[in-house]
Amino acid sequence: MRVLGVDPGLTRCGVGVVEGVAGRPLAMLGVGVVRTPADAELGHRLVAIEQGIEQWLDEHRPEFVAVERVFSQHNVRTVMGTAQASAVAMLCASRRGIPVALHTPSEVKAAVTGSGRADKAQVGAMVTRLLRLDAPPKPADAADALALAICHIWRAPAVNRLQQAHEQARRAHLSVKKVPR
Repeated sequence: MRVLGVDPGLTRCGVGVVEGVAGRPLAMLGVGVVRTPADAELGHRLVAIEQGIEQWLDEHRPEFVAVERVFSQHNVRTVMGTAQASAVAMLCASRRGIPVALHTPSEVKAAVTGSGRADKAQVGAMVTRLLRLDAPPKPADAADALALAICHIWRAPAVNRLQQAHEQARRAHLSVKKVPR
């Protein structure tokens, strides 16, 4: 499974591609950051993020895109920018028919470190170890993007089984004919 992880942000949008399957060694295929100038007009920044993500999709051809789920913070302006960058990533993948998965920061931290409350340094250290890298990717947005991809690779089999069971139960429920009284 090849996954592009996206840690959305308007100034720095982390991107990282990991390939592998749960229970086997993983391989990093690429990591980086799509950057936009903080003083640029919002529309131009979103176009730059789109172009950057499109380049990553062209180059790495992922089967899935994992994006950090935006969560509420105290700073609404920061949340809005993160949500806008997240939407661009989802749009780019969906336009190509690539499935998109959203993972919360605590899900990613728990998957990679074993604790949903891990700090950035712990996530970076575990990403470095899991991908057998010489040093943690910099900036932290890049390491977070790799952590998202790892999380998806490890969680996808269980999530897919749950979705399949839910769909089977739904179909079984729909096929049951109601008996008239």
